[in-house]
Amino acid sequence: MPNQEDKIIPINYTNRQFATIRRDLMEIAQRYYPDSFQDFSEGSFGALMLDAVSYVGDQLSFYLDYNVNESFLDTASQYRNVLRLGKVLGYKYPGRASTYGEVALFVLLPASSTGIGPDMRYAPILRRGSTVTSQNGLAFILTENVNFADPRHPKVVARVNDATGAPTFYAIKAYGNVVSGILSTTRIRIGPYERFKKVILNNPDISEITRIVDTEGNEYFEVDYLSQDLIYKEIVNKNFNNDRIPSILKPTLVSRKFVIERDRNYTYIQFGSGKAGDESVVKNPQKTAVDLFGKEYISDTTFDPTKLSKNENFGIVPENTTLLISYRATNPTNSNVPSGGIKKVSSALFDFDNPQRLSVSTVATIRQSLEVTNETPIIGAVSNPTVDDIKRRVYDTFPTQNRAVTQADYESLVYTMPAKFGSIKRCSVQTDPNSMKRNLNLYVVSEGTDGKLELSNQVLKNNIKTWLNNHRMINDTIDILDPYIINLGINFSIKTSPSASKHSVLQQAINRLASLYVDTFYIGEPLRISDIYQILKSATGVLDVISVSIVNMTGANYAGNTIEINKNLSGDGSMLTSPSNAVFEIKYPKVDIKGVVR
Repeated sequence: MPNQEDKIIPINYTNRQFATIRRDLMEIAQRYYPDSFQDFSEGSFGALMLDAVSYVGDQLSFYLDYNVNESFLDTASQYRNVLRLGKVLGYKYPGRASTYGEVALFVLLPASSTGIGPDMRYAPILRRGSTVTSQNGLAFILTENVNFADPRHPKVVARVNDATGAPTFYAIKAYGNVVSGILSTTRIRIGPYERFKKVILNNPDISEITRIVDTEGNEYFEVDYLSQDLIYKEIVNKNFNNDRIPSILKPTLVSRKFVIERDRNYTYIQFGSGKAGDESVVKNPQKTAVDLFGKEYISDTTFDPTKLSKNENFGIVPENTTLLISYRATNPTNSNVPSGGIKKVSSALFDFDNPQRLSVSTVATIRQSLEVTNETPIIGAVSNPTVDDIKRRVYDTFPTQNRAVTQADYESLVYTMPAKFGSIKRCSVQTDPNSMKRNLNLYVVSEGTDGKLELSNQVLKNNIKTWLNNHRMINDTIDILDPYIINLGINFSIKTSPSASKHSVLQQAINRLASLYVDTFYIGEPLRISDIYQILKSATGVLDVISVSIVNMTGANYAGNTIEINKNLSGDGSMLTSPSNAVFEIKYPKVDIKGVVR
């Protein structure tokens, strides 16, 4: 009698595809059940059973591999999973970016009684929140008050008396910053008390939560972390005419607060875990001093007011109320606008000093006279970062730990800047070689109205500098500069197989190269000519790649910056190196990539 162990088939744990599973099952059936199952032809019952079990095994194997891959950042491919894994490492997805820019505003003021200069009693303040619209219907919101009484604003004669020639109205020109988006509100009913209550807003285009108020009038404030108790309220400076400071920041302790989380489809608002009835959610500083030091006097006045939480409830949760949530949602399409693209005032919020003493008809004339335009492009909106971009930013975020020490820290902070401040496409931080101190050159570049690279405007640069000032080392100085945009083209020649259609092969080769350069180059990143050879050789019908050459693209539609191609080629010709302060761009791949068939 044969040994039972002779019939045992070793299991190959690497055979996990349909064909290999079916082959193993057939071998098992033939060895263990030679008398029961002998017919495995295509239409037999045995073949049906083998195919069914193999199909199930293949599916299970696929989903097992998929789940394992999606559990690690290196191998994850789904956008949502990459964001979740990044959150564990401290990365906060900024959401859809806003565009920032500067607009020129014009109003008419009546001439003074002396006829010399405008009557400044009628000089208004255009409040932030006023909206303007571009020619293609994109909305923008004024982010700051514009005071037309500022003596620095230029004034010119706009209207004169036809009979006497004396000025009757003067035009005053002022500048203000705008951000893309529309202000909206929504109401959400909140039920009984729930720890760490989370509210979901289905609008994926929300850039900023401006205000949350419940039915009882309690206001909730956005914080970076629920353990944070200190915020800074902005108060209008009544002494603006003297010190030219528009606002004053007042530190305030808050107990009602929330944090924001985002992904590509939703915005999540999460509250803490404390009840409104809890006594002294924010502790009295005097009692805190006693608890901390165990004595009735304070010997150290440097204690941090953000550490005054009495317990670990992380703020009060709304319950049995209705929340009125005000937010700014940016345009779902590209929000960039070229110079002169903004022409219309949609909503003007004016304030006049002592309006009861002013002529009603003159005030109405001033309101109607407001005009707007943008002398510089409004840019900054970029397409959502790809999965690879997110991974790169996650890996940079984890060691940064919300402070800027190394050059990589600065780049990570720029990419993770909140969306409400704008966004850039690419950045690079480099040590200034001409500085004896720790001066850093930060090169930033944005996307234009056509999705191509364009220099960032000054408003966006100012936002970046303000954001970095909160995290930089005290002895670091930062200069935000524009890199050189160098537009390149590719010329190639190939040899095709005799049976292939030359036109089809050539078009396929161009399309493959165009898809290779869909993603934007990084600042200082070289162009690898070896990749071009590899892509061309992989095209169906290509026998050989005869030549590849890189050319500068110049003209009205290009940046105009040039590079000496031959001097910047590597020794073996496989790479075109880029200056550290420049970025390559194949601006129009379908046009700038040309090929011939030999």
